[in-house]
Amino acid sequence: MSNSSQSLLFSPLKLRGLTIRNRICISPMCTYGGHGGMANDWHLVHLGQYALGGAGIVFIEASAVEERGRITYGDAGIWSDEHIEPMARVTKFLKQFGATPAMQLAHAGRKSSTQRPWHGMGILSDADTKARNEAPWETVSSTPELMDENWHVPHALTVDDLNEVKEAWRAAAERTLNAGFEIIEVHCAHGYLMHQFLSPLINKRTDQYGGDFAGRTRFPLEVIEVVREVWPDDLPVFVRISSVDGMEEGWNLDDSVAFAKELKSRGVDVVDCSSGGVVGSATARAVPRHLGFQVPFSERIRRDADVQTMAVGLIVDGPQAEQILQDGHADIIAVAREALYDPYWAHHAERALNPDLMSYDNWPMEYRWWLEKREGLVRKLRAEAEVSVKKSA
Repeated sequence: MSNSSQSLLFSPLKLRGLTIRNRICISPMCTYGGHGGMANDWHLVHLGQYALGGAGIVFIEASAVEERGRITYGDAGIWSDEHIEPMARVTKFLKQFGATPAMQLAHAGRKSSTQRPWHGMGILSDADTKARNEAPWETVSSTPELMDENWHVPHALTVDDLNEVKEAWRAAAERTLNAGFEIIEVHCAHGYLMHQFLSPLINKRTDQYGGDFAGRTRFPLEVIEVVREVWPDDLPVFVRISSVDGMEEGWNLDDSVAFAKELKSRGVDVVDCSSGGVVGSATARAVPRHLGFQVPFSERIRRDADVQTMAVGLIVDGPQAEQILQDGHADIIAVAREALYDPYWAHHAERALNPDLMSYDNWPMEYRWWLEKREGLVRKLRAEAEVSVKKSA
């Protein structure tokens, strides 16, 4: 694509009443930098740089709808009204610099009560209580199946418990709206609570919330209905799924297509197509990795469920992202760790798609005039250097 202004990646996207400035989304990434679930200066600066960096959508990390639904003590949360104002500080900054603020609501289920990655990623124990005053707590799941050997034994949620959890999701969605977010996503992937109902590898229930596809999808769909009921009609709802478990007899791509159809019928606007995580960490390798390794999931779900999708996973530069959109394999491109490496990924992708671009119109004004003055000089000096090399050759 010779001109970024004609690219799909940098064309606005309309979702219900929102117009998003481009198709680039910063994926929710746990950073474990919180305390008591509160967003703080870390979150403001970490997330704010992506708005300055030109992304269209910026997700805050997975935020727990219940205190017991945290993965670690460092997780963000939205389980109380006290969490609203610190989150609102972040959303205000994101909007000020042109990004659409997005919230991923989550519940870790049996994957909760664990250490931060740099403390080992194992279950919390008495040693963590002594070292950091981080005591383990009771975990919950669809069944009492252990996540791994020597892991916490989760409490199997009763029907009454499930009603209480749904109310926690409802309250969290209301707080999310009050905090100024404009997109909300229900996290149904990576082995967390909603996935613990979806996957036949975990959900062995014999009541109406287990068994066949309809039973296993019942609770996640009820949660999504609650969230959609709270969320305004003019604002979009996303759902992140693990498109495949990547394990024998697990959740598969046909299941995801069928689930995506159910999501669309309930007012979900975008299916965020990830994979794996049913056991181990969310980034455990259940699917072979290569550039864009999850894009085929997005393409299949988009085509067969007739729903908008977001592609994620080793999408590393602008030309690759543009081609995914041009090929009709997704509607939105999500970048995660690539954005940690380069917070200005969106701006750099734009210039990669249009090497002749001289202006910095999409950059913050505070940077723009400096960079535009520099651009002409750098191009002149590079041209002179090339001529000098050719003469000396």
